[in-house]
Amino acid sequence: MTSNRLKKSNAEKAFAIRSSWARDQLSYEFKNSKLLEQALTHRSVSKRNNERLEFLGDALLNFVVAQRLFEVKGFQSEGDMSRMRASLVKGETLAEIGRELALEPHVIVGSGELRTGVARRSSVLANTVEALIGAILLDGGFEQAEKCVNQLMRDRLDRLPDASALKDPKTRLQEWLQARGLRLPEYSVRSTDGLPHKQTFTVQCEVNERKVEGTGTSRPNAEQDAAKSMLLSLTSDN
Repeated sequence: MTSNRLKKSNAEKAFAIRSSWARDQLSYEFKNSKLLEQALTHRSVSKRNNERLEFLGDALLNFVVAQRLFEVKGFQSEGDMSRMRASLVKGETLAEIGRELALEPHVIVGSGELRTGVARRSSVLANTVEALIGAILLDGGFEQAEKCVNQLMRDRLDRLPDASALKDPKTRLQEWLQARGLRLPEYSVRSTDGLPHKQTFTVQCEVNERKVEGTGTSRPNAEQDAAKSMLLSLTSDN
C-alpha cells in the first residue's frame, strides 16, 4: 500500500511539473494527464508513445499554417505559399521551437537511451512538438490547438523571407540558367565515403564545361550543395 501511494505521489508530482511547463510555454493547461505524458513519451519507453499523436499533430500543424498563410500571404502563388509552409513546418524549424520551449528535460525516454542524449536530437524534439499539438487537439479541441500553433508560429510568420529566397539551390540554379537560355546542369556522383549508415556523397555539377563539387549525407543533399556552389560561381562572374 505504501509503495502504491508513493508511486501515485511521484506520478502526481511529475504531472504537476509537466503541466506547469505546458502552461508557461504553450499557454495551455492539460486536463488529461495521460495525454500530456503520452505526448512527451519517446518510442524507446513503450508501445504507448507519442507517434500516433505526432501523426495527428503534423496534420493539424500543416492545416493551420496553410490557413494562416492563405490569410496573410494569399496574394502569393500556390507554389510560393507551399514553399513558405514547408519552411515553417519542416523538422529543423520544429526542433528550433522545441529548444526555445526548453522541451528536452521533459521528454520521457527509455532507460537505455538516457546516456545517448536522444532527447536532444532534432528529430525527437520536432516529433514531440507535433505530438503536443495533437494532444492539445484531443484534450481541448480544435480552437485550443489552433491557438497553440499560431502562438508557436507567430514570430516566424512575421519574419518569413521573400518566396524566392525559400527556393532550394537546384531550383534557383535552373531558373537562372533558363532565364539566360543556357543548358540545364548535369549532376554526377564522384565518390561515396564512410560507413553504410553514415555516408558522405560528393557530387559534381557541370554547366557549359564549368564544374564544381558539393558534399552531403545523401545524394540529393550533395546535389543541392553543388548547385549552390555553381550558382555562386556563375553569379560572381557578373
